[in-house]
Parts: sequence; structure tokens; C-alpha cells
Amino acid sequence: MTSSSSGFVAALTAAAVATVGFLAYQASANVPPELARRDSASPADVSFTRAPRDRGNPAALPSGSGSGERVVYSVDDDRVWLVGSRNRVRRTFEVTPGSVDPAPGTYAVTSRSNSVTGTDGTPVEHVVRFASVKGVAVGFSAAKDGATPRADVRVKTGGIRESPRDGDAMWAFATIGRKVVVIR
Repeated sequence: MTSSSSGFVAALTAAAVATVGFLAYQASANVPPELARRDSASPADVSFTRAPRDRGNPAALPSGSGSGERVVYSVDDDRVWLVGSRNRVRRTFEVTPGSVDPAPGTYAVTSRSNSVTGTDGTPVEHVVRFASVKGVAVGFSAAKDGATPRADVRVKTGGIRESPRDGDAMWAFATIGRKVVVIR
């Protein structure tokens, strides 16, 4: 390659990097608030301390888990609630968490994949991602074989495993932008 060719390639590369940087900045500046994670501006109706539970009905929606249509995930109870309009629970089910938990807070579904291989090497489907913890994507998924083994704590995994039927329900409910409330 001649020096003029490599200079041309370097100029094209620099222009491409600058364009991608500008587009990324523009995209981040135009993210609707409902799609951005709300750390310090979490809704006042959400309690991120351990909310009291109905001891007679452990599947009951915890008080202090927000309002509106949302996914509620309790990291302490390993349970999910799909909450529809008028605060009605459409479905609740137990899950098996990965080795990395998201912090309590209000998030939004940011990406989905119909079928991928999980970070633990397991083929999974109906992946619904909503957070990232130190570079580890966190989201709900169902193993194609239906298995929900406990995560190996030596491997950083953010997959919150559901049964295939629960994964189908999550996939239908938790579209891009859907609110996800993580509680203790």
C-alpha cells in the first residue's frame, strides 16, 4: 500500500469514527425519558427498600412497586409480576436469577432477541433486556430446553431464567420501552 493510500484510508476511518460519534451523541440526546433508566428521578410511588409482603399470599403484588403497566421483579423473592392497567396482575411466576443482580430502580426494556446463546452457553429464547451491570447485560429469558438451574457464581451472568411458558408471556408483554421496576 502506498503512503497516499494509507493516508486516504486513515482519513476515511477518522471521518467514519466522527460520524458514528456524532450519531451516537444525537441518539443519546434524543432518548425519550421513558426509555432512559431513572436513577435519581425514580417515581415517588416506587419503594426501593424491601416492601412488606402479604404472608398469606406470596404471589400478591408487593405494595410500593409503582403504578401503570409494568414488569415488577423482586431480586429477594425471585419472582416477577406482569402488571396491566388498573394495577391488575396479569401473571406472576418464579424465576431463577443469574449471578449478577440489577440494582433496585426503574428501568425500561431496551432490547429483545428471539433466540440467542446465553452468557452461560445455554440456547435461550425470548430475551428481554433492561439493564447492564458492569458490562453484563441483564434480562429475562427462557432456556430452550426449559431448564432453570442455579447460576454458577463464578461466571458473570445476567440472565433471569423463566419457564418457556412464562417466557412466552414476558415476550408478549415486555416490548421495547415497557417499564421494569426492580425491587428488593
